[in-house]
Amino acid sequence: MGGGPAGLYLALLLKRDDAGHEVRVVEQNPAGATYGWGVVFSDRALGFLAEADPESYADLAPRLETWADQAIVHRGKTVRIDGLGFSGIARLALLGVLQAHCRRRGVILELGTRCADPAALADADLLVGADGAGSVVREHHRARFEPRVETLSNRYIWYGTAQPFDCLTLTFRETGAGAFVAHHYRHAPDASTFVVECDADTWERAGFAGMSEAATRRYCEEVFAPELGGQPLLSNRSAWLSFRNVTCRRWQGDRVALLGDALRTVHFSIGSGTRTALEDAIALARALADAGGGPPRESIPRALAAFEAARRPAADRLLEVARQSGIWYERFRDALPLDPLPFAHAYLTRGGRIAAERLRERSPRFAAALEAYRAAKGDGPR
Repeated sequence: MGGGPAGLYLALLLKRDDAGHEVRVVEQNPAGATYGWGVVFSDRALGFLAEADPESYADLAPRLETWADQAIVHRGKTVRIDGLGFSGIARLALLGVLQAHCRRRGVILELGTRCADPAALADADLLVGADGAGSVVREHHRARFEPRVETLSNRYIWYGTAQPFDCLTLTFRETGAGAFVAHHYRHAPDASTFVVECDADTWERAGFAGMSEAATRRYCEEVFAPELGGQPLLSNRSAWLSFRNVTCRRWQGDRVALLGDALRTVHFSIGSGTRTALEDAIALARALADAGGGPPRESIPRALAAFEAARRPAADRLLEVARQSGIWYERFRDALPLDPLPFAHAYLTRGGRIAAERLRERSPRFAAALEAYRAAKGDGPR
């Protein structure tokens, strides 16, 4: 259940590994429809997709927008951070490629089909919930997975724009109502994703609770007018959201599995949510392929145990980084008094301290600029 990137990728891998499988994807949205704009991956190479399925990656690679640096804009000054490569792609383009490869391999795509009761799929040998943070599959099997949901206080809203940006950029802006940050990056040559975020106090003072969708969009356009360069923000059912940290105490549920946001959410500020979901799909497909023959009631539980053993340690480490990043954003206003270079350093170290040697190795130009700033201020290297 769920025809997002993780569900589609798992389906095509399972069908590739054994054409005899009957693999169905049940997705409530029709083909060509999606919520959101672009997807960003936190490194340039995406080698894990090329290794897992070279055929689909060959169709994805030409559609990727890649860049080698990240930019932080604070007090009107842009700080470039080298060595932080990212890739962006339009979500519809990603889904279109994966849908096409699923069809070629014989996956049954039931798009535009809503299944409110997973019990209707009880005849399947394996049910995989890849249906997002509000997973119907997870909630139906709540007693098995024991999920926990924590809602953060910040508000954020997803827009698109025709204004292109040369790299993933975070623009911090203080206004009379409070502090805002925009996460923006291009996902196509002439299209970008533009996410606006603010803390709860700023959201209240700005009066967003009583604003229409059009008025909200205009307000955000005014806050970030210099970055938008006259281009409007584009809405796609855009509404203010609060991030939900979803975790599951248990990963295994007989012959039921979860992937991606249905299993645990990764705060969007680290740009690893989609990648993590795709890595889940790869690991689950591998575990099923390695489980051997025998009745599904025996082989599938073995595969699910192997999937958890392989994925959980790395996933838990990433979740801790994402948790720390989410906390930093909840309090980013506290760091705004810093000058641009130390502010950018505070951002870089939000998920855990990065040693000076590691920073010099990964981002030598930024590290040199930071050390020069500290020397000019009489503050030695750290």
